[in-house]
Amino acid sequence: MISLLQRVSQASVTVEHEEIGRIGKGLLVLLCAERNDTEKEADQLLERILNYRVFSDENGKMNRSVISTGGDLLIVPQFTLAADTKSGTRPSFTPAAPPDIGKKLFDYFVSQAKTRLSEIQTGQFGADMQVALVNDGPVTFWLDTSNRKQGLRQT
Repeated sequence: MISLLQRVSQASVTVEHEEIGRIGKGLLVLLCAERNDTEKEADQLLERILNYRVFSDENGKMNRSVISTGGDLLIVPQFTLAADTKSGTRPSFTPAAPPDIGKKLFDYFVSQAKTRLSEIQTGQFGADMQVALVNDGPVTFWLDTSNRKQGLRQT
């Protein structure tokens, strides 16, 4: 699974002109399941996200996690993170999980996150969403549970 993690002071997601999720200080998690991903990869990625130290401590160093700060999560499905962009001028989405598996893994990820944090908001799988955020820092990280190196995706 892949995640683009952004530290935010606020973020929201809207579908058909209706806001369906909003958080304050926390993490915007853009989430993508790839072919062959399972609940194991979802669990690994969630654990990493919840404990990833991206918030400043009293000395201004990124030593605190979303759990230790009591921050919020806004989890938004985004299959385009799996795009194969190695050639041409149009991305291929064959590395992404099929929609039924992607939705199942997204729902699983969200349900597991809700057991760990009190404030979880989500986007809507398969919807055309508008995501608004104030990236704090800016601080943005790419997290991937596969063994591939960033930028060297194999399909």
